[in-house]
Amino acid sequence: MTRKRQLPSVAYLLLLPGMAWLAFFFVIPLVTLIQMSLQSGTFTTGYTLTWEFGNFATALGDYGAWFVRSFLYSGIATVLALVIGYPLAYTIALRSGRFKYVLVTLVVAPFFASFLVRTIAWSSILSDTGIVVSVLRGIGILGPTDHLLATPVAVVAGLTYNFLPFMVLPIFLSLDRFDIRMLDAAQDLYASSSRAFRRVTFPLSLPGVVAGTLLCFIPAAGDFINAQLLGNSSSLMVGNVIDSQFLRVLDYPMAAALSVILMILIIVPVSIYVRRTASEELM
Repeated sequence: MTRKRQLPSVAYLLLLPGMAWLAFFFVIPLVTLIQMSLQSGTFTTGYTLTWEFGNFATALGDYGAWFVRSFLYSGIATVLALVIGYPLAYTIALRSGRFKYVLVTLVVAPFFASFLVRTIAWSSILSDTGIVVSVLRGIGILGPTDHLLATPVAVVAGLTYNFLPFMVLPIFLSLDRFDIRMLDAAQDLYASSSRAFRRVTFPLSLPGVVAGTLLCFIPAAGDFINAQLLGNSSSLMVGNVIDSQFLRVLDYPMAAALSVILMILIIVPVSIYVRRTASEELM
């Protein structure tokens, strides 16, 4: 009896570090950010909390196009990462045999270099003198004066490359736990390979697909490094606006309002997406 009574208190004690971490590094910064978004004033005169809800209307009115562009680029990058990452994860998990973990290591190898360095490397790869432009010009897709760098294509390519491992790894983990005998059973019941994939393999890998799309889409929507290094002034994302408002314009309330709006715009569709995919999985 004594031991059973001690279990809940032990569980609460184990939760304390995680709860303290969330309180200090998520709840307090979040409350501070929301409070800052409702302030008014200037950097020289100081900012005061005046419950200025008009900051949100101004942010949406002045920077709506940047929000649309951010979600468009991150959505395309997520779809491309899924199209590229799913076959790769499938091959590694189910077809690579004893080379499985070597290939997984190669997938995570880019993480050994910093995000900034990887993106700078892509600016060289996509430059007019790089191999990609040379090949595309050679096969006639690009004209002699066309270029890739400083275009939306380069920004989406950079987002796709940088977040591809976040798509591959969750799908790989789902497929790695997949019992291959279920696929054999489906084929014994005269299911074609494509039908067995649609009715058995893909539904069982859906948790990995959901996790991968979230891990790609959420950071890509708030990213500003790729747009800054690979894009131009017409392909900047809302992350670039927030960076500028915080560090150069020094308009902290506007930067905070933009950050809160971005967070809400991500949370709402992501919640709907998770709810829908979870329901389909149960069905």
